[in-house]
Amino acid sequence: MLIALQQFLQQDIDQLIQARSSDQISTQVMEWFKDTVSHVPAYRDFLAQHAIDPKQVNTLADFKCLPLIDKNNYMTHYPLPTLCRGGKLNPYHLVAVSSGSTGAPLFWPRCRVHELAMSQRFEQIFHDSFSAHEKSTLVVVCFALGTWVGGMYSASCCQWLVDKNYPITLITPGNNKNEICRVVKALAPHFEQTVLLGYPPFIKDVLDHGLAAGITWRDYAVKCVFAGEVFSEEWRQLIYDICGTNHYAHGSASLYGTADAGVIGNETPLSIHIRRFLSQNPAVMRELFQESRLPTLVQYDPLQRYIEVQENSLIVSGDNGIPLIRYHIADKGGIVSFQEMLAFLKRHHFDPLEFFSNGTPGVRELPFVYVFGRMDFTVSYFGANIFPENIAVALTPAEINPSVSGKFVLQVKDNPTGIPFLSIAVELRPDIPASNDLNSRITLEIKQQLLRLNSEFAHYTPAEYQTPLLTLHPHGDPEYFPVGIKHRYTRR
Repeated sequence: MLIALQQFLQQDIDQLIQARSSDQISTQVMEWFKDTVSHVPAYRDFLAQHAIDPKQVNTLADFKCLPLIDKNNYMTHYPLPTLCRGGKLNPYHLVAVSSGSTGAPLFWPRCRVHELAMSQRFEQIFHDSFSAHEKSTLVVVCFALGTWVGGMYSASCCQWLVDKNYPITLITPGNNKNEICRVVKALAPHFEQTVLLGYPPFIKDVLDHGLAAGITWRDYAVKCVFAGEVFSEEWRQLIYDICGTNHYAHGSASLYGTADAGVIGNETPLSIHIRRFLSQNPAVMRELFQESRLPTLVQYDPLQRYIEVQENSLIVSGDNGIPLIRYHIADKGGIVSFQEMLAFLKRHHFDPLEFFSNGTPGVRELPFVYVFGRMDFTVSYFGANIFPENIAVALTPAEINPSVSGKFVLQVKDNPTGIPFLSIAVELRPDIPASNDLNSRITLEIKQQLLRLNSEFAHYTPAEYQTPLLTLHPHGDPEYFPVGIKHRYTRR
């Protein structure tokens, strides 16, 4: 712990985050494997159950042949202490609880040293995107506090930046909109910038709530750190319009993290610049990602988290409270090396580095990982996979967004004759009434965006079934949009 603490506090971000050689990566991965075999009883038994002699695993190629672990065959199969080093829980200082979105909630213990590693992702954002090493910064944690990982984890990582002499002041109102607005009005005028950290739909809700309460967000140089959900570049621009952000690549960043694996990667100015280009060029996007939707695109450090792809699903390894060796995280996505990404974009006449040629910070030679989210959050309609991201874009235009919260529920239902139809329930903002005119405008926009973005929908769905059946619901409708529960955008 002391060595890791000294390294984090004494080395600047350029020393901590560098391009990694294949030899460095292989060495690190094998060290994780050997350490886990030596100290984690459950993993030793797991290998024995698969008739694997760990002494025969000596190269990265050997490592890639190891069986995958997941929540069913490993996390819930063994008692919690045996998943930890030494088979004990007492050395761990904090336990987080997963959201339970894929089943029963699980417990994830960790030590302070694991926060140090993940704090590098926060430092990369605060340094490269927000220049927070040079500006007094109010950091407002808007994630839910308690046993869930987002709020406590983010607060802890930001506190490590304070220990590293970043001029940051932290406050943790959690997901209480009134309290967030109260502390922002009282404290933000005393800082050069304010950073809001939270779940994307909730941050949008906070900004709208603040506007209604008389907060002029543009006065506070607001930046945002998001996590937990894929959003469109059109949605990001909506946030920027409210906050008065002019530098789109440096006004926000999204973290890719989970309760089980910690923070895996983060958006960078470079990845945001690339993602915006891809959002404006759907054909190029589909060629790169093999999907008719835009994923989260982040960069990651392979010495912190080693990522593999198997059948379009991400496999993660890394040091953690519960060490992870080839953990099937159940997120759909892929990886692209730094050079592969630049070469691909060059073939499409786009050089993202030109944007940074004047010394603008944000370029680090780290690989990219793209993430669509859980593999089961789509609906099938006439053989076409319909993604929530396709619908979200349609709720961002200026003539629609002021009336809706941004939340919706996508379903495929059958009419009385057994013919399927695309059903979309949309949540209105508080005090906004439903109307036929608004319904018609949203319906048309959704259809147009589906035809523009989703080639399967355009080609598989008969024209007479391409118009969705839209229903508008009051804010907080308990059937579709219950307050205080993590929202699900699809139902089956």
